[in-house]
Amino acid sequence: MILTIAMLFWFASSSHAQPISPLEGLEALRKAFSGITDFTAEITQEKRLSLMKRTMTMNGTVRFRKPDLFYLEISPPYQSRMLLRDSTIEQAMGSNSSDRNRIVLPPEQGLKQWFSRLASPITSLPEGMAAKADLTNSIYTLTISPSGKGQVKDISIIFLGDGTIRRLVINEQNGDRATMTLKKLRRNVGLTDKDFRLE
Repeated sequence: MILTIAMLFWFASSSHAQPISPLEGLEALRKAFSGITDFTAEITQEKRLSLMKRTMTMNGTVRFRKPDLFYLEISPPYQSRMLLRDSTIEQAMGSNSSDRNRIVLPPEQGLKQWFSRLASPITSLPEGMAAKADLTNSIYTLTISPSGKGQVKDISIIFLGDGTIRRLVINEQNGDRATMTLKKLRRNVGLTDKDFRLE
């Protein structure tokens, strides 16, 4: 009896999930972000480190501004700050702003290029990427895999049609995985350049 009830719940929940074409997923993302210039949110991030075989849970905040600025600040005890400006990543560890790492991504993985592709209706899959998508109970999941030998293997964006991002999942080539759950997202708050500094 319990098994029968469990199966009924499984069928009821899974009946709403359906694969959609990559183009439909990309176009849904484009429409969702068309009216958004910036956003800020609180996050919980789970970082799985493949070499250490452990998962760390961190809290912090993110800020984003079109077309090419993304800022991530992690609270203690894993205190760090990261700024992505188009294809250049700068990271400051701890409270010392002078202790920095710098990584330059391939140009095709830069934020500006990604969002230029989303500036107009998408009628074909952009060159240099593979994608897959599904729609579950009005929640889109879009997974993008860039070509080339960059650090990122693929990125999954879980979002609603109104532009609310629920979760980001980043898989790296080295096996590391970061899952970022967003809360208290605020859109179009008027972020300025001073909101995207490591100092």
